[in-house]
Amino acid sequence: MEQSSFIKINNLDTVVVCLRAIAKGESFSIDGKNIEVKQDTPAGHKILIDDAKKGQDIIKYGYPIGHAMVDLKSGEWVNENNIKTNLAGTLNYEYNPVDDSLYIPKDNRTFNGYVRKNGEVGVRNEVWIVPTVGCVNGIAERLASRLEKETSLEGIDAVHAWHHNYGCSQLSGDHENTRKVLRDIVLHPNAGAVLILSLGCENNQPEQFEQLLGDYDHDRIKFLITQKVVGDEVEEGMKILRELYAIARKDKRTECPLSKLRIGLKCGGSDGFSGITANPLVGEFSDYLVAQGGTTILTEVPEMFGAETILMNRCKTPELFQQTVSLINNFKEYFLSHGEPVGENPSPGNKAGGISTLEDKALGCTQKCGRALVSGVLEYGDRLQTNGLNLLSAPGNDLVAATALASAGCQIVLFTTGRGTPFGTFIPTMKISTNSTLAKNKPNWIDFNAGELVEGTSMQDLLPRFIDKILAVANGEKARNEENGYSEISIFKNGVTL
Repeated sequence: MEQSSFIKINNLDTVVVCLRAIAKGESFSIDGKNIEVKQDTPAGHKILIDDAKKGQDIIKYGYPIGHAMVDLKSGEWVNENNIKTNLAGTLNYEYNPVDDSLYIPKDNRTFNGYVRKNGEVGVRNEVWIVPTVGCVNGIAERLASRLEKETSLEGIDAVHAWHHNYGCSQLSGDHENTRKVLRDIVLHPNAGAVLILSLGCENNQPEQFEQLLGDYDHDRIKFLITQKVVGDEVEEGMKILRELYAIARKDKRTECPLSKLRIGLKCGGSDGFSGITANPLVGEFSDYLVAQGGTTILTEVPEMFGAETILMNRCKTPELFQQTVSLINNFKEYFLSHGEPVGENPSPGNKAGGISTLEDKALGCTQKCGRALVSGVLEYGDRLQTNGLNLLSAPGNDLVAATALASAGCQIVLFTTGRGTPFGTFIPTMKISTNSTLAKNKPNWIDFNAGELVEGTSMQDLLPRFIDKILAVANGEKARNEENGYSEISIFKNGVTL
């Protein structure tokens, strides 16, 4: 078997990853040993290269990804049927700070964005309708449709109504989560103008919600309480929207430094190539952007389990370390409080693609944030305060997590995927494929193909093209989800609905 048929990611690994499907009986040499493959093994999956006794750790990426459930021989296909997670409950952690980040020189590249009154920069200039409660979703959608037809989007990028099911019949944490995320959407710099649409009797009272906005731009953010309108609330809404549109359509892009870019990092439908191609590519971009003074945010806390100490030890300060410990253990407690184990994360698609345990997934997932030091830790619904690499509390669910990244202030989400997905949140959501087959089969979903990294293209050659693509989207080129009209929001819910 040729060397290019598999990859050993780290010198400490006890498995190799197949770059193509390997047939039973094929043999290969590695580390001075000749190994015969004992089962047909799909691409992206793992083959054991060192015998493992029952209970012995299996090593990938240089770290344990679980333990053998039975005695295993070299050459065996390692999958969810013979390896089990080591994860259990919450843990006590010790801060052992490291700094293995590389020096990346600054360059003078820029992008063209919309500078808002508060100094934040948008990469889109859109008119948004934000319901304070789900009861007015239909009105919001009708208003958006009418404005789009009336204006033909002249001078703006899009009109959106961000429908959701919440804003009433919620208590405590869920109610605050809804309020904070809706606040974050209203204040997002990708919006040139916003109509906040209320019913009037909901728990998320418009007067209190207005206070939550703080010192906002009253010219570009307007309220309409439909129960207070005598007559046709749609016509009243259109009057306000025409005024907002007249303001927003005059906005122009101006040159901005890369330090103004805020990029969310997310993965979904991951496979065995995620930690070899797309996630390392995104990690290289993250390090590049941070070196330019920009910001990236990593979330999906449950998919950090098993790799969390790597992130903890990259925290700049002991205070950030303690915040990261809380980030991890609080999410574990959330799982345990619902009677759920903390390690049963990989989906059927993940397993089919070659990911066997949560540690296997996490060690690939966290590569999206490169090697930069952690500069900030955010709770769900928090808005960015610190440039650099940030960690954000949110679940792994694709739309919930992507919405949380956008709510924190990201203008674009980079979403790596091995299985493919069409969705997008309320900002451009770029899909980066882990393999070329997906990019070929779903060109209407995929924005960039990282699969070239196992086909002879070097990271040194691919990264500049990737940076160019991201900056093109920042400059106005539509991501696939935008071209398809796939944009929506999802708010995290944990408690009782009245």
